[in-house]
Amino acid sequence: MAAMATDLDQLRASLRDLGAKPCHERRVLRAWTLGKPLDHGPRAAEAWLPLALRRALPSLAAGWEGLARVHSRHDSADATASRLLVALADGQMVEAVLLPRGGLCVSSQVGCAVGCTFCMTGRTGLARQLGSAEIVAQVAAARRIREVRKVVFMGMGEPSHNLEAVMEAIEWLGTEGAIGHKNLVFSTVGDRRAFERLPQGPVKPALALSLHSTNAAVRERLLPRAPRIDPAELVERGEAYARATGYPIQYQWTLLAGVNDGDDEVEGIARLLAGKYAVMNLIRFNPVEGTGHARVGAERTAEIVSRLNRRGILTKLRDSAGQDVEGGCGQLRARAARARPVSFAATTPSSP
Repeated sequence: MAAMATDLDQLRASLRDLGAKPCHERRVLRAWTLGKPLDHGPRAAEAWLPLALRRALPSLAAGWEGLARVHSRHDSADATASRLLVALADGQMVEAVLLPRGGLCVSSQVGCAVGCTFCMTGRTGLARQLGSAEIVAQVAAARRIREVRKVVFMGMGEPSHNLEAVMEAIEWLGTEGAIGHKNLVFSTVGDRRAFERLPQGPVKPALALSLHSTNAAVRERLLPRAPRIDPAELVERGEAYARATGYPIQYQWTLLAGVNDGDDEVEGIARLLAGKYAVMNLIRFNPVEGTGHARVGAERTAEIVSRLNRRGILTKLRDSAGQDVEGGCGQLRARAARARPVSFAATTPSSP
């Protein structure tokens, strides 16, 4: 297998080179995705794998684990979340977050090109794209720690900027990776290409749209390199996808004091989302050094939630898990590998 194989198609090709047929490819890749030994299955490996493939299993396992290896793990004080510093095969670093109730937040890029003013990830721009196998490898690595039942593409990177790799990973996880389709969440600032691509595949993930303002000029300042889509168009396209899939759109809104917490924005949300198949997720800003932004107070936050719910907009205050270990929304980054590699024997908890 090539040392830098990063796509699922490359992994499949390496198996075919060893004599694997489609049934062998599927079973070995599925075992890896589930965090199991590659010969995992109802029968012993000797009964169903070609000899060359059987002999290569140890080297394959080592190589695939190296696609996304947990370098260090940082558990929140309340034990609800863990930030994982993940080393890729080329030495680059990304971060993933173990979330409550079997959730996992994965990264799709090293860095990010959007440059949201309230997010740490895009501070240094985009270093490179992740391949579909590197994305799935984050799930496999997390499953060697604990059960994963939901995968959200809300980590480092903008999924629509790495669309084909992300969709390939989603389709594999939704068909062979034991993740329900509505438990795969594609989070995006909004891109017309993504709206065209998402309905086409066999797996149609749930969609989370980063709105953050109903004022186009304010939104452009907050998301300086996002595609220029008017908030009304964004909601219209989201609504079409929601009705087609039967999943409500999750609109994401990071509350920033004095920026998007005014009465004008509350009225704008009520107007844009009236009658829509949607959930508004309000997120209190997680402190990020040097942004110039500040958190909205708890009283004002509660008032906004209450007002929107009274106006018929299902609104929830989403608590970002792992804030105390910088694993909350907007806090992920490509950190240096300073900590010692994690010891799974010492840190593996029981499944939630």
